[in-house]
Amino acid sequence: MEPHRKRLPVAAALWAAVCALVAGCGGGPAPGPAPTPGARCPAALARAEAAVARAERTGARWSGPTTGPAAVPGKTLVYVAQTMTNPGVAGVAGGLREAAAAIGWQVRVIDGEGTPAGLQAALSQAVALGPSGIVIGGFDPRLTARQTAAARDAGITLIGWHAVGSPGPSTDPALFTNITTNVEEVAGISADWVIARSGGSAGVVVFTDDSVPFARTKAELIRRRLAGCAGVSLLASENIPIPDAGQRTPQQVSSLLSRFGDRWTDSVAVNDLYFADAAPALRAAGRPGGGPPFNIGAGDGDPSAFQRINSRGYQAATVPEPLSQQGWQAIDEFNRAFAGRPASGYVAPVHVVTARNSGGAASWDPEGYREAYRRIWRGA
Repeated sequence: MEPHRKRLPVAAALWAAVCALVAGCGGGPAPGPAPTPGARCPAALARAEAAVARAERTGARWSGPTTGPAAVPGKTLVYVAQTMTNPGVAGVAGGLREAAAAIGWQVRVIDGEGTPAGLQAALSQAVALGPSGIVIGGFDPRLTARQTAAARDAGITLIGWHAVGSPGPSTDPALFTNITTNVEEVAGISADWVIARSGGSAGVVVFTDDSVPFARTKAELIRRRLAGCAGVSLLASENIPIPDAGQRTPQQVSSLLSRFGDRWTDSVAVNDLYFADAAPALRAAGRPGGGPPFNIGAGDGDPSAFQRINSRGYQAATVPEPLSQQGWQAIDEFNRAFAGRPASGYVAPVHVVTARNSGGAASWDPEGYREAYRRIWRGA
């Protein structure tokens, strides 16, 4: 999820640019005419088809760092999770634990339970433990400004995962680095998949969580790319906070089916979990698991999403984060910080998974990173 990448001046500029180009900025329904059969955006369709074909390729070699400092011994970390019910957040935690064991460090996970009060309490607890570093796991550090300031005052290194809008170091809020795929690329390829799949003629619903800056920006960029194809109609943009998705999504999906019927051909969600919650309502309405609507998750790619895709269970595709790899990357970035080196600058490339190219896998776990990081930490 989510939850969604930028230092504040960049955020303001991007938000202004997107809002100037997208009708209905801020979410809410935007009914439009039924899609006209046939491609009405031949140039955008051709570009989308080429981009999706590239992103669906598998077997790419590891393109991340192969050099860096040897392991700094004896470090302790705390991973403060936005909510461990978010599969993406939990997936990174798993990779972090695995990598910490490989480098010889200790990691503790504290669940913020998806609320501002819970996150503030969790981060306060993390600071009180006096670790070497803290991961801001999938939430906006501005929600915990007092606690993050206390961490900095205590000399605790802070690294984000989906904490701000852009990958790399951040000065406001102050993070050694933020780990994420590029939001523009993820948003763009998920919208391109809809354009390519539909041949340039679709009626689309976007699901997002506007309480998370990362997710809000991603949704705006998705809408912007979709608007570049005249044959695509944005039927609605549903703002459902991720912690409330289990309760609210089935109700909203039933309402959308009633309002739009067969005009609703495709969906894009900022996090795959929306489709887990949408499935019961789609099933109850007699919709086939293979679509329509054809659903793509613009982020995370947790095992349940792969299961839905492989079984054609109300999700057709995902743009997965390499969650385990990002947990390993967090350990490597901390090691660089502790060794007085700059951040690696690595950003994982976008990838699209469907039933055709998943190979029956349960996650997007690119090859080579474990061996590469182990070699770095051994000083090889």
